[in-house]
Amino acid sequence: MDVTTLHGKTALVTGGASGIGKATALAFARRGADLILCDVNEAGLAATEQEIRAIGREVFTRRVDVADRDEMCAFAEAVHARIDAVDIVMNNAGVGLGAGLLDTSLDDWDWIVGINLRGVIHGCHYFVPAMVKHGHGGHVINLSSTAGYVASEALLAYSTTKFAVLGLSEALRQELRRHGIGVTAVCPGVINTPIAANARMRGVQAMPKVRDGVIDAFRRRNYPPARVAENILKAVQRNRAVAPISPEAWFAYLAKRVAPAGIAWLNRKLSDRVRREAGVA
Repeated sequence: MDVTTLHGKTALVTGGASGIGKATALAFARRGADLILCDVNEAGLAATEQEIRAIGREVFTRRVDVADRDEMCAFAEAVHARIDAVDIVMNNAGVGLGAGLLDTSLDDWDWIVGINLRGVIHGCHYFVPAMVKHGHGGHVINLSSTAGYVASEALLAYSTTKFAVLGLSEALRQELRRHGIGVTAVCPGVINTPIAANARMRGVQAMPKVRDGVIDAFRRRNYPPARVAENILKAVQRNRAVAPISPEAWFAYLAKRVAPAGIAWLNRKLSDRVRREAGVA
């Protein structure tokens, strides 16, 4: 899809109140697109709406929990009452969970699978068929993660959802190519967004020293969402199947393919180091 100019196009972004979702929505708007946004953070959503209107673009927002099938259905009905179909669907809404299997409750599983996986499924289910019927092509952007191809015991449930999003995206790409719709799985890396601070932490990961260290690492890395947004636009322009963003995301992506045993060894060493520093055997 040509995204050098998006005048006359409409982009939908879930989780548009902050972080990568907000930055990408603004990037779409600056290239001329009108926006459809949803989030559970109403204050953040209102702030994003105001910034998009200041750019001179139209925007429709609604508070929606992407994990809720009925809310997503009603949201899609409201959108399709306004336009036949969106041109870009960006399933961005996501949450973090730091924990291994032994510290992850079934309630935690329901929460993270609901948002990170079913949220993406709902976005595809309720908006992609209208894009196909409209017949004007388009693009689907699904937010996976570096943890979507390199697993970590500290992010067991999170990795599970992000591996699933990557697989869904690759299969969907095969299906939609005949309709002129591209699909890209975006794997950002360590990005300075609220996800680490807002994540649920369990077990070792919940220890203040470990939790604060993770949050501080995201802050010190300071890879801004705006840079992610620009790289997402490049990936869509090139119709990339998988789009690692930051240097560490690219390193992990290539290392997993060239030396999978090596990247697994590195992950084990990092995990053991965290446990030693936390005083856990």
